[in-house]
Amino acid sequence: MKGLPICCFISRQHKHPSKRSEETMENPQLMSNSGCSENLNQAANIIVNHDFSNGLHSWHTNCCNGFVVSAECGDRGKPLSSSRSSGNYAVVTNRTKCWQGLEQDITSRVLPGSTYSVSACVGVSGPLSGSTDVLATLKLENLGSATSYMLIGKTSVSKEKWEIVEGTFSLLAVPERLVFYLEGPSPGVELLIDSVVISCSSSSKSESASIGAGDDNIIINPKFEDGLNNWSGRGCKVALHDSMADGKIVPQSGKAFASATERTQNWNGIQQEITGRVQRKLAYSVAAVATDKDWVQLQGKFLLNGSPSKVVIYLEGPPPGTDLLVNSLVVKHAEKTPPSPAPVIENPDFGVNIITNSQLDDSTNGWFPLGNCNLSVGSGSPHILPPMARASLGVHEPLSGRYIHVKNRTQTWMGPAQMITDKVKLFLTYQVSAWVRIGSGANGPQNVNVALGVDNQWVNGGQVEINDDRWHEIGGSFRIEKQPSKVMVYIQGPGAAVDLMVAGVQIFPVNREARFKYLRHQADKIRKRDIVLKFSGAGSSGLSGTNVKVVQTQNSFPIGSCMSRTNIDNEDFINFFVKNFNWAVFGNELKWYWTEPQQGNLNYKDADDMVALCQKHNIETRGHCIFWEVQATVQQWIQALNKDDLMKAVQNRLTDLLTRYKGKFKHYDVNNEMLHGSYYQDRLGKDIRANMFKTANQLDPSATLFVNDYHIEDGCDTRSCPERYIEHILDLQEQGAPVGGIGIQGHIDNPVGPVVCTALDKLGILGLPIWFTELDVSSINEHVRGEDLEVMLREAFAHPAVEGVMLWGFWELFMSRDNAHLVNAEGDVNETGKRFLALKHEWLSHARGQVDVQGQFNFRGFHGKYAVEIDTPSKKIVKTFVVDKGDTPLV
Repeated sequence: MKGLPICCFISRQHKHPSKRSEETMENPQLMSNSGCSENLNQAANIIVNHDFSNGLHSWHTNCCNGFVVSAECGDRGKPLSSSRSSGNYAVVTNRTKCWQGLEQDITSRVLPGSTYSVSACVGVSGPLSGSTDVLATLKLENLGSATSYMLIGKTSVSKEKWEIVEGTFSLLAVPERLVFYLEGPSPGVELLIDSVVISCSSSSKSESASIGAGDDNIIINPKFEDGLNNWSGRGCKVALHDSMADGKIVPQSGKAFASATERTQNWNGIQQEITGRVQRKLAYSVAAVATDKDWVQLQGKFLLNGSPSKVVIYLEGPPPGTDLLVNSLVVKHAEKTPPSPAPVIENPDFGVNIITNSQLDDSTNGWFPLGNCNLSVGSGSPHILPPMARASLGVHEPLSGRYIHVKNRTQTWMGPAQMITDKVKLFLTYQVSAWVRIGSGANGPQNVNVALGVDNQWVNGGQVEINDDRWHEIGGSFRIEKQPSKVMVYIQGPGAAVDLMVAGVQIFPVNREARFKYLRHQADKIRKRDIVLKFSGAGSSGLSGTNVKVVQTQNSFPIGSCMSRTNIDNEDFINFFVKNFNWAVFGNELKWYWTEPQQGNLNYKDADDMVALCQKHNIETRGHCIFWEVQATVQQWIQALNKDDLMKAVQNRLTDLLTRYKGKFKHYDVNNEMLHGSYYQDRLGKDIRANMFKTANQLDPSATLFVNDYHIEDGCDTRSCPERYIEHILDLQEQGAPVGGIGIQGHIDNPVGPVVCTALDKLGILGLPIWFTELDVSSINEHVRGEDLEVMLREAFAHPAVEGVMLWGFWELFMSRDNAHLVNAEGDVNETGKRFLALKHEWLSHARGQVDVQGQFNFRGFHGKYAVEIDTPSKKIVKTFVVDKGDTPLV
């Protein structure tokens, strides 16, 4: 049950036309309205002419007609009940669409952050059998963006009876135009409105003023005290129980629980519609007690970017045929998590090795054999530190040349071990480095791994593949963020009976500030250029001493982010994106399983919307991805094709995608993660990969074609180490594939600069542009997370082979990794985001000074766009210019 997910299903809001029509009006039938007005609280009502005592003054019909019936005239000879507050009610007629109704502009009468209660007495008349829904809705209009709608409440109405439709709403910001209206009955059915009240129930501007805020659970009947009211089955049956299995299963709390039975799909479960009770751009926490055997607590969060017409929350997950039991469900406005404090680390001892007897001066003391292997000391290992450790430590003593020789290994995990529990400090990033070698008798390449046992968890400290008898460098990193009771480091990996030799083991905390200082110097060398501004023309000789101000408006180094279709419905997301990124990549919307989930059922609308947004804001785009080589990501209909049909489908995919978007995507990841999957190659032969590149290049020659894979840069996966990646790229090129760029995804933990830089140096020999294509870092502490992100951005910016960085998202709840976001769900920039913005600001050059006697002003600045301002005695002159890459001064 650990994997039982909570899902929020959202359908998109219907769009309402804004045109109005002039048609003939008809009188409706009358009906009873006994007791209707007593339910309406009229205190501080913001609706003008709420009871229609002044006709339709301040009200407007929405593409239909309307009039007011007075009790005095006793329409059609039928007396009206005196229990209503007024003798008048409105009739909305000639309705040809369900959304047509009566509306009132309330823009100037609503305050941001306040909560408003809505209550309207409504009825229906005309050709209707049974009942129909009447809805209270808000229309939000802003110039330059699509109109959105918010459902406030809904009620079921039948003829001859008045009903109350009610709900609440709160807006964090009031739009340029805010319209309240009533709608809903089927076309041809007349809508009757007796009175409308919208009153402010809270004037607080805190989060508790929002819908579903504070301690208020927006789930109705959350513990089934009222039976199954408000609950239903999603493709299955639901039932209520006080116990099951002869009393072995009883509620964890309360008196009852519900079961979802006769489940034939994973997504079958129990559901509740929460339309109108959740508000867009607010984060909600979800907690449920559910099970398919033992009660477990489920927790999560969600946020709605847009204004859907229907929102349903449901529980799903167990295999078909398994009953799903639910004891309670709570959905509340999520409490804001306070910023994590910066960790205080006393005496971090940067660069000090925490390994005891690493030089083996005292034989193997401090070390012990893991398993029944034997340890001894040999001599003849390298006397220099591994290069990655040297890059971090700078000045260092030579190694002793002694090594641990591990013999009689009967399991792959056997090797030398050491306890380091008391030496590891929380939140410090440790670099791992060692020399390793294997003995004879190995059957093929062998993986050697520096591992850590942190309590009962395995942590990868670095990995290398060995296929000869030479000494190899192994490097990696780790960090511990929760207090452990036991930490053990051990070296393992070759097959049983293969000897292992280990020398110069180093584990030390890295000094990131010292590395950053070095990287600033490197970045200044490769990302800046000398600029000479020459002032010429009439009177230029007299400009000596004139004040000059130079401001860089944009750095040309590409920094982008992933986005999804749902994100672009959130104007706060878009504002941050446009302001801080100049490239975009789509998380899923261009992938084959998204654009053709079933054969022939093409869906390009989401990608089209996103391309249009990027073009509007001059944001360049990467195409991710044309194919994905990992079988688990390949649609079932593709896997069911025979070889010939699969080849046709691949060709159709290339043709459809690249002709549709020709010239619109600067890059394409042609076949994602070929080092970790081989589905298309296994089915269609080795040539298929190169042919994908060739065909893509023919269809869109303007696009740069990338390979793209993960764990290239962190030393923890031998399948995708730089050497393997280089071999892979060269193999493609030998087959004629026009590989134009190297994608390093960058889903990294605890990055260490020299480890990352070493991988970049190795890949740089190919002469191809390198991009970090999916960068994200993760830490529960925002300050540490920000530092991790800064490590990666600085290493990229300071390396001459790197030509761009794409973050794999930045907004909470819309990232593939937890604790990786820069902006919290409701738009607050956290400490990680502040670190990112400070870095972007650092990479803008500004200069002030005076024109010299030669009529020149010299400075050195980052590549990008600039504005220069010159103050002369007669006027102020502003010019713009662009600084491109170059080794010589730009005049």
